[in-house]
Amino acid sequence: MRTFGHLPEWGRAPLPLIEAGAEAARRAGGDVFRLRLGLPAVVGFSPAWNRRLLSDLDTFVSAGSFSRVVPYLSGGVILSDAPEHAGRRGGLNPGFGRRAVLALQERVRRAVPAVPEGPFDALAWADGAVLRALNAAYFSGEADERLLHAFLAPLRRPFPVPAVPRPLLFRRMDGELRRLMDLRAREGGRDDLLAYLAGVPDGLLEARVSLAAAHDTTTHALAYALWQLALHPEWHRPEGHPWVLKEVLRLWPPGWMGSRRLARDVDWQGVALPRGAVALYSPYLTGRDAALWPDPLAFRPDRWAAPPPAWAYLPFGGGERTCLGLHLAQSIILTVLADLPPLRAHWGDARARPGITLGPAGPLVVQRRAQVSTAVP
Repeated sequence: MRTFGHLPEWGRAPLPLIEAGAEAARRAGGDVFRLRLGLPAVVGFSPAWNRRLLSDLDTFVSAGSFSRVVPYLSGGVILSDAPEHAGRRGGLNPGFGRRAVLALQERVRRAVPAVPEGPFDALAWADGAVLRALNAAYFSGEADERLLHAFLAPLRRPFPVPAVPRPLLFRRMDGELRRLMDLRAREGGRDDLLAYLAGVPDGLLEARVSLAAAHDTTTHALAYALWQLALHPEWHRPEGHPWVLKEVLRLWPPGWMGSRRLARDVDWQGVALPRGAVALYSPYLTGRDAALWPDPLAFRPDRWAAPPPAWAYLPFGGGERTCLGLHLAQSIILTVLADLPPLRAHWGDARARPGITLGPAGPLVVQRRAQVSTAVP
């Protein structure tokens, strides 16, 4: 441990590691704890820490954060900082805003495959459904689906697989994006996300990065929502779906850990944080904090009848850097749930497995409820 610090635990079982760190910090009356991950790192989990990290963009910067080591996420608006970030983000917001995403909803609905007739793995089905939904939203369904699958597949593997450079695969993906952009320029008439991104600076890069950021995050949240609706069918109704999704994202936020780099020395409640250190915030820890959420480990969608504590619910980040794909991800998931038949859970492994995103270990085997006989356990 003296040689490698916390890196072995971080690679093998990061959730128990950060849970133990948070508990030790609470016992000491604090809200941050240190990790040794090859360079100084500090994890905070209180709403006050979240607010400071996500609001003070001059001190907590994205350049040099963990996103840089993952080629899929290393570029575009994700790694831009103040003052460039505001202008870059402002150019992207209209294409990903609520109104623009609503206009894509019907084509997303048509792209989603039907639920199988027999037992099926909700995690595997969600993976394919989200891939088709994103193809519809970004490319009007015109992208090579096999290439999309091959491009995104490494993100589903344990770390460090997503950090391995893949220049040939990226070149193929960029070639497909250029082909589709040229098609839009020649023929016109497209109103998908790529048609919008073609008109912004570095639109190809933003399309590739945002697509990579959208797929697994949306897939994992959808898979957990399917599983929980199979376990709690009383919530499977249109008015209940938004609360179900919020509760899924509280307990199993795909973006379970966010990182920044300190641009200057910081004194945080008496704790000295040096310039250059990695500063982390964890929607997973904050979303399960008993000081903020009654019965925090219970799946209780009814808790969303009241607003959450400020800066305690951050599955999409917060402040100026709130996730660009927030409306798109929510729209895809709620569109799928609206057409979902009643389900019953067979068996599955819903334990959270952290990687680039947090998702169920799986599989999660479910079946249409009307088809389940009394002989099925």
